[in-house]
Amino acid sequence: MSQPVPGPPVSDYRLAPVLAVRFAGAGLVLLALLLAVLTVLVALLDLPVGALVAVAALGVLVVLVSAYLLRRTVVVHLGDDGYRVRLLRGVGVDRASWTDVREAVTAAPSGTPVVVLKLADGRTTTIAVQALAADREDFVRDLQAHLQHGHGLRRL
Repeated sequence: MSQPVPGPPVSDYRLAPVLAVRFAGAGLVLLALLLAVLTVLVALLDLPVGALVAVAALGVLVVLVSAYLLRRTVVVHLGDDGYRVRLLRGVGVDRASWTDVREAVTAAPSGTPVVVLKLADGRTTTIAVQALAADREDFVRDLQAHLQHGHGLRRL
């Protein structure tokens, strides 16, 4: 009796560094606005300046820790039985089993390279490849390997 063919290893793809930096930048802008309002309140209400310094230090710490955690967060998980997509906008169906995927195609709507997973029930999952900290071609090959194994196909 033959042994089952092992599938490709589980793959986790993280958020692209450029997007993590954008989120950190947005956090710093919000912190700057908060500090501007707090500065006015400190001046008008004769509050201690230490409160302003404490909020600034805490705010910078929160932004840095958030950026670090966001950078380490898995946004696309390709497992033995299916896939899961998190934190990406406009993805559609965020998880499905490999047997539910009818077709995988690449496209570039508005010039943005994406992979579209078409499901048997007509729904789709769209993954913007630029949002991943991975080479586009490597991601597509890995996705194909998982999809083939999930459908019981073997490489020749």
